[in-house]
Amino acid sequence: MEHDASYNDLFSHPEMVADLLTGFVPEAWVQELDFATLEKVGGSYVTDDLRTREDDLVWRVRLREGWLYVYLLLEFQSSVDAYMAVRLLTYVGLLYQDLIRRREVGPGGQLPPVVPMVLYNGVGRWRAAVDVADLVAAGPGGLGAYRPQLRYLLIDEGALSADTLSQTQTRNLVAALFRLEHSRQPEDVREVVERLIEWLAAPEQVSLRRAFTVWLRRVLLPVRLRGAQVPEVSDLQEVRSMLAERVIEWTLDWKQQGIEEGRREGLQQGLQQGLQQGLQQGLQQGQITTAREDVLLALEIRFGAPPVALRETINRVSDLTRLRALHRQAILATSLEEFAAGLSEADLRPEEAGD
Repeated sequence: MEHDASYNDLFSHPEMVADLLTGFVPEAWVQELDFATLEKVGGSYVTDDLRTREDDLVWRVRLREGWLYVYLLLEFQSSVDAYMAVRLLTYVGLLYQDLIRRREVGPGGQLPPVVPMVLYNGVGRWRAAVDVADLVAAGPGGLGAYRPQLRYLLIDEGALSADTLSQTQTRNLVAALFRLEHSRQPEDVREVVERLIEWLAAPEQVSLRRAFTVWLRRVLLPVRLRGAQVPEVSDLQEVRSMLAERVIEWTLDWKQQGIEEGRREGLQQGLQQGLQQGLQQGLQQGQITTAREDVLLALEIRFGAPPVALRETINRVSDLTRLRALHRQAILATSLEEFAAGLSEADLRPEEAGD
């Protein structure tokens, strides 16, 4: 519910709808739209028996030539609905009834085209029928001719290619949103946030900046930060600052979780094979190797890639306690020079090295 509400807020901005169509709907009619005419219309329709239906979002946009409007009906899904096509058939019918009641029809009483769209961000791929005709049995004796037909346009975020998501390099707000959804490293999140700050710098875009901030604060970061308390932030600049402060902790936390999973898997395999002693030695060596990597990772995140000589020095340290102390020093140091100055003579002596 939080996800759908945040998506509703984001796609209540015309820039998001325009980028969704131009970036993710490779159909010829999109090139005929006048995006300056994008207009959000009421999403509440009352049927004849007075039951109310609230659609997620309904937009309309005029074609460049002629009177014709195209209506866009957006639905946001985080789970697969096998009968989504039937739901959308109903919603489109309600929309047409509303247009007829308000006499918003074209010359000759023609109704405008309606494009139902489903944005799905669930874990598995979307498997439901995208045309209601596929859900209705054909029947014998020509009954198939009476099957209703309505196709919806599906955007399955998890099925998007890396090339499609790379549109963040050429300013597409929806591609940025989807890339954040796909992010698995804190640097990925920070990079996209940097671009959003650049793209949404104009004063008139404050509402959209706020919508992205709320989505990051309430939806994405609580998941990516593994349940940690996310500070209150009110702007993308504050999100960037928070990420800069938390990036080391966040990265190392993810890495530590992977190490623990690997240890459990290795322990189970070793016990099954009767190689307990070898496993213990392997785990000890693995701890030392991981500790070295943690020191180098902290230095790289804070100051850039360490010099080769410094990297070799750290890789010679074989005392786990000392490596943990160096890791803390790497986090607290204000510069690479300050960290290097804190190395002891034992750290610098090759004869102290060990594997």
